[in-house]
Amino acid sequence: MGAQARHARLAELIEPVLAEAGLDLEGIEVTPAGKRRLLRVVVDSDDGVDLDMVGEVSREISATLDTSDAMGKAPYVLEVTSPGVDRPLTRPRHWRRSRGRVVHAQLAAGGEARGRVVDADESGVTLDINGQTHSYDYSDLGRGKVQVEFRRDEDFGAVD
Repeated sequence: MGAQARHARLAELIEPVLAEAGLDLEGIEVTPAGKRRLLRVVVDSDDGVDLDMVGEVSREISATLDTSDAMGKAPYVLEVTSPGVDRPLTRPRHWRRSRGRVVHAQLAAGGEARGRVVDADESGVTLDINGQTHSYDYSDLGRGKVQVEFRRDEDFGAVD
């Protein structure tokens, strides 16, 4: 089974387990780790992900994979995790889950924007930049990135 076919098969098996738990599948990675492989499953939800949920979903995914041949016969290690702050904001749900956070994004027309996410829906995002709201369609933005805040600063500027 090729890598792309394996990824599709794994997603097909894992997504129903995650849906039942109220989670979204954000990514699947299979990487060599010595004589084994590492299967990393990245999950998220609008309500966040806690360790109890990760543990429960890990057991369910493991049981599901044990009844299939999707990982082949070689041993593997399953890791279920949530996305880190360095995950790029590429889908509307990523922007929605970043409400209240400071983000930085390239603008399609040139320049960049940095501000706090006020709102996000399926068509675009509204940022608070220097106390003024600016709305952008997703087509106006490149990948966004959450900025780590060590202290909350209320003023942000758009950089041209």
